[in-house]
Amino acid sequence: MKITPEQYNQMAKKASPNSKSYINIPLAFLIGGSVCLIGQVIMNTFKDYGFEKTIASIWTSVILILISAILTGMGIYEKIARHAGAGTLVPITGFANAVVSSALESKTEGLILGTGAKIFTIAGPVILYGTAASFVYGIVYYILQMI
Repeated sequence: MKITPEQYNQMAKKASPNSKSYINIPLAFLIGGSVCLIGQVIMNTFKDYGFEKTIASIWTSVILILISAILTGMGIYEKIARHAGAGTLVPITGFANAVVSSALESKTEGLILGTGAKIFTIAGPVILYGTAASFVYGIVYYILQMI
């Protein structure tokens, strides 16, 4: 049975649930904004206790990663993501969720061939292309500085 791209698109459209953009977009904005607000509150708290901005930022990142990992491990992050959609893809928490989810899914296969081999299944491409892009941007920046 050969299916044309048009037929495939029609089948995919029929099988996909209708998106309620009028609800999903504001929810994603509110949840993503809330994550950022929590991060800002944490950072301001560290700065209020006398930490330098750089150190406060580092600790804020660590705490957000830890919270995201714990919520993923407890199954709460997925429940939030079900309602928030793209709002949970705020870079640092979404990345932590991707790594922890991969680790949890493969833990039954053992530490080496399961968790160790598959922990970066989702996050690996992000690391690869992020590193490659930063290398290219660095070269372009270096060349522009010489001009």
